[in-house]
Amino acid sequence: MFTGIIQTVGTINAIGSDRLEISWEAVHAPAAIAEDLAIGDSIAVDGICLTVEKILPSGFIASVSPETLRRSTLGNASGQPVNLESALRVGSKLGGHFVSGHVDGMGGLETVVETATAWEIVFGPAPDHIQTWQKHIAPYIVSKGSIAINGISLTISDCDDGGNWFRVAVIPHTYHHTNLCHLRPGSLVNLETDLLGKYAEKLLRQHVQPNSTSPHTAAREDLTPEFLAENGYC
Repeated sequence: MFTGIIQTVGTINAIGSDRLEISWEAVHAPAAIAEDLAIGDSIAVDGICLTVEKILPSGFIASVSPETLRRSTLGNASGQPVNLESALRVGSKLGGHFVSGHVDGMGGLETVVETATAWEIVFGPAPDHIQTWQKHIAPYIVSKGSIAINGISLTISDCDDGGNWFRVAVIPHTYHHTNLCHLRPGSLVNLETDLLGKYAEKLLRQHVQPNSTSPHTAAREDLTPEFLAENGYC
């Protein structure tokens, strides 16, 4: 479990088809990663939970599954900067939101606008991943909701009703201390929607149609404002 608060930025290098070497500049790595790293630890790499298999002087090696390579940017990230966060410890501050490190799919950066106080960035479906976006991402895009972009906990400031795009406002500290500053229009990012929202939707679907063979077959029109109000959602 992670919080989406990035601790440092590293560089990723492929070793064969299913192993990655992640390294960082020693002077920039916080003690939470560099000094406390152990084999078997979980670390989020651009929002993807990986297990440390070998520790290097300034980094580590981890294996990745075909599913992870298919659903994330790691398959084409060699030489690119990646956001790093060590796993949440019991009793630690929860500065962002609950992030599992299991990405739902990829999105594409559409526009970046610098304002006086922030960078307003719009994301939409990646050209080759539209079906994944519509099934696993769009239903959970909610204005003022949480989302993890390359492992960064951010709040959706605006979106359309169908979840076809969303906007986030990124403060200068986050923009300059993560790999967001390296992205350009068309760049792909890993997305993980709100974990609590997924569970809430599944439970509501099962309640609406308890005899359905699959909660995914429940009709969305049954989730009316009246039903939600009766069940304590105001």
